[in-house]
Amino acid sequence: MTQTPPRKPAQLLDDLESIRALLGDEQDSLNETLDPDSIPLLSEIVESVPDEPLEEPREPAVRTAFRTLAERHLDHELRTAAQLILQEVIDDFVPQIEAELRHRLEDRAERLIRSPRR
Repeated sequence: MTQTPPRKPAQLLDDLESIRALLGDEQDSLNETLDPDSIPLLSEIVESVPDEPLEEPREPAVRTAFRTLAERHLDHELRTAAQLILQEVIDDFVPQIEAELRHRLEDRAERLIRSPRR
């Protein structure tokens, strides 16, 4: 949207006068009040929806069985893939975990050896 430079008040007044001349004397129709009761309500125009749910057509048993078989197969594949990913993550972190455990055990053994016996 481009901005126009501000106009002088005389130009604005001339523009307003020309707009009023174009509109004519139709100001009476703009100022008349509207009776709120004459405006229809939306609920009067739109039909109400029945309260009872529409029954979905049942699928044939073969299609349903095939779908559940396909879903089970997909579920099995997803679980297998998730287990493989988890195993890869574990394999990647095992050396770090072993090193940390070894370090902690050595520190603990060192403290136990240095501490005086009671």
